Amino acid sequence: MKRFGVLWAGVLALGLVAGCGGSADDGGSAAPSTPGASPAASAPASSTPTGPLGTEAYQAQLATIEKSLAGDLRSLTRVRTAEALAETMANLTKSLNAASSQLSDTTVIRRLNAGHRSLQAGLDTAVASLADSDTVELNARCGGVAYTSQKIQRQLRTDLKAAIAALQKLKLTFGAALPDPGPAPDDERPDNGEVLIRDGDSGSGRLKVTNGTPKDVAVSIVGDGTPPSEPQVMMFVQANKSAMISRIGGAYRIYYKSGTDWNAERRQFSADCSFQKFDQAVKRNETWQVNLEPTVDGNASTTEVEAY
Repeated sequence: MKRFGVLWAGVLALGLVAGCGGSADDGGSAAPSTPGASPAASAPASSTPTGPLGTEAYQAQLATIEKSLAGDLRSLTRVRTAEALAETMANLTKSLNAASSQLSDTTVIRRLNAGHRSLQAGLDTAVASLADSDTVELNARCGGVAYTSQKIQRQLRTDLKAAIAALQKLKLTFGAALPDPGPAPDDERPDNGEVLIRDGDSGSGRLKVTNGTPKDVAVSIVGDGTPPSEPQVMMFVQANKSAMISRIGGAYRIYYKSGTDWNAERRQFSADCSFQKFDQAVKRNETWQVNLEPTVDGNASTTEVEAY
């Protein structure tokens, strides 16, 4: 006999989970990390005010600045752990700040002013993009170090694109040291209610999921005593939508993960990840409804869990 009830989510934190955990690399054994260049080695040789510089002298300065950034940029492509990625980003931030400081102490001839200002603005934008290294480390634990590093590399190219173009119009070169990870992967966001995994015996259990949050979620039906990495059913529920899982067999627990940038191969979000489970188990052939929107009067508690 089925029992009908309502299981309302309690106050949840659908932001980043400090224990995002999981493998720090993209699979296989972890390779040694390659730390970024030290701040001392990365800083430009001098910050003494110079100028006004003509085309040839300014090109020489651009080459010196780019050389000071090259070590950290290479490290960005070689890191193998989340910790090494965060360290490299911190070093690169210092190098970019030093380069921006040197440019601010430099004056150029009038013809070069627009390109000079554009480069300073681009470097400052790149620094701002790298500011939250803690978040990036968490994202690397969710979506993989290589994916996260490549996303950062693409952002750096975007931040400096306008400046590089402005300098090229002046017959100046800059940006050759920027790594090129290729185009961003295609959007892999599943349809709302799409069943990503179905395995094991079916039954008459049903679960309606209302995702009232601004993030997509993947809800897993996990047999009691089974790890969440081996769900009976996994269903994708887009932000601010609802969906139903039917034909659930046996008793189970409800897990869900949220975030952005879904990776179909890993069946995991690559950024802003969070992993939760409802503390209450569900009995065989029951029908329940869960609302994932945070609420102060919810009657169901949840617990943060390791990445799965």
